[in-house]
Amino acid sequence: MHSRVCLAGLVLFAFVACAPPDQPAAADPLPSWADRAPKQRILDFISQVTDGSRPGFVPPAQRIATFDNDGTLLVEKPDYMQFEFIFDEIERMAPNHPEWKSVQPFKAALERDFETIDKMGAQGGIRLLFTTHAGMTQSEFSQLAARFVATDKHSRYQRPYTDLVYQPMLELLDLLRANDFQVFIVSAGTVELMRTYTLEVYGIPRHHVIGTTFRQHYDAATLPARILRVPEILSYNNRSAKPENIQLRIGQHPILAVGNSDGDIEMLQFAESDTLPYLQLLVHHDDAEREYEYDEGIEDALQQAAAHNWTVVSLKQDFLRLFPFDN
Repeated sequence: MHSRVCLAGLVLFAFVACAPPDQPAAADPLPSWADRAPKQRILDFISQVTDGSRPGFVPPAQRIATFDNDGTLLVEKPDYMQFEFIFDEIERMAPNHPEWKSVQPFKAALERDFETIDKMGAQGGIRLLFTTHAGMTQSEFSQLAARFVATDKHSRYQRPYTDLVYQPMLELLDLLRANDFQVFIVSAGTVELMRTYTLEVYGIPRHHVIGTTFRQHYDAATLPARILRVPEILSYNNRSAKPENIQLRIGQHPILAVGNSDGDIEMLQFAESDTLPYLQLLVHHDDAEREYEYDEGIEDALQQAAAHNWTVVSLKQDFLRLFPFDN
């Protein structure tokens, strides 16, 4: 009996000694997100749509996520990156146009007189847009955009705009791609300006960028052939144009849509489905200390969020780390 007990003890000891050590806890895929409801909703949603044993499973081909750009993925105050490009280009071109010192809207643009530009309405803004975005080849515009992205600095942070991407959003993009989501940018910004940096900054390729587009003309008069940018807006990608262009370019609804303004309402609505799980995230800028605090331009979206159970993401409460360069 004694030997049998000892043998049993030896077997138990060997089993314990040889048992694999406890596995370390899985790394947090969203470390810059606070442990609050928005983070948990995101994780629960991704788990639901990727687990083949659950009724909410969504095949990878239908895992579409759409993100607004300005204010959703990177800073949009005090001016949109798009506006900064326009003013930068007007200043660069001004030596060849001395008349601009007394001709509107160029005079106001050179003086950064935003009040005067606002009073001129859409007509003044469109003239500035066409002057800086059209009347050149696509290759020439891409070079101008790349120069701006590489050299222009944000007035407050004194860093390139492309440094001012939100670290929590970068983590979310990585998590989605790791779970076989196809991620698209759907923004009111001009598509070719965004395409200059989206792959490097977000990991989002050019063909996954949907934005405001200009009419273009194929010119084969001299070879190699080239694309000319015509001063005519083909599609202003805002409000209802966002779901229209999603349908045109992607061909299906997103199941995850992320925005930050009234201009994103229709895109977030478009994610709602009777047959598939879906998640709508609305970013709220409420952190005056680290960034900016404002409700202008998001009033209707906040009402929609309350009425339809959208998830409101607070910069102040949900983003532990704002930018990649933050400690």
